[in-house]
Amino acid sequence: MNAHISLQARVSDYLAERRRLGFELRTMGLALANFARYVASVHHRGALTVDLMAEWARHDRWNRDNPQMGAPVETIAAICPLPASVRPTHRGARRVGLRFCSGRVAPHIYREEEVVDLLTAARALQPQGGLRPATFETLFGLIASTGLRVSEALDLLDADVDLKFAMLTVRQSKFAKSRQLPLHPSTVEALKRYRCLRVRQTRTTNETPFFVGTRGQLLGQPLGDRQVHRVFNELRDKLGWVNRGAHDRPRIHDLRHSFASTA
Repeated sequence: MNAHISLQARVSDYLAERRRLGFELRTMGLALANFARYVASVHHRGALTVDLMAEWARHDRWNRDNPQMGAPVETIAAICPLPASVRPTHRGARRVGLRFCSGRVAPHIYREEEVVDLLTAARALQPQGGLRPATFETLFGLIASTGLRVSEALDLLDADVDLKFAMLTVRQSKFAKSRQLPLHPSTVEALKRYRCLRVRQTRTTNETPFFVGTRGQLLGQPLGDRQVHRVFNELRDKLGWVNRGAHDRPRIHDLRHSFASTA
């Protein structure tokens, strides 16, 4: 079988299987499909080579328009047998200009005192004793104590938070699956305090978002992702943490990694 036909078939099968499992693979999918088309367009025969990948990376319009996306050598190596000369660690590939997708970047693993400081700083937000500081203290505390993604926490409805049975229902999360999470008694108490404060200030039904906006016309509306990150960034900069991760600064999502590392 010709190499380009084999590559196209393998790429198609790989993307179909990964997407069946719930992965979107938008950028990587475009890159792989584009590379397979390029191989076919130049009528390449035989084993894939470093020079072939370098020519695609240098001259293909899609790759030029997406400079953040390296040639998908690692993924191709995983789905199609390649000669040693094309493996991702080959120094010659780097010398001719192939870029490589970096692996997962090390997160900032929060220490217990850092989480405590974050919640204390959120509690001190204005107006003192109001719904706004309670919202952010409870949100950050819930993420730290359960490992929820920010999007999952913000998507919670009031009906999803069962404090009687100490259980969260996370609906349609990653891979379009739902799951239930047990809650620690201290987390239940914190959620109970927040709910009591919230219901005194805004109308609540089972379909009300658990975490709501707190100001003006946003009162009672779903709490926005951008607002959450803005507040977190302000608190983080105020606290002046020493960054122990490989990202530029500690992130909200690192709370999830911290939970996983200690669970």
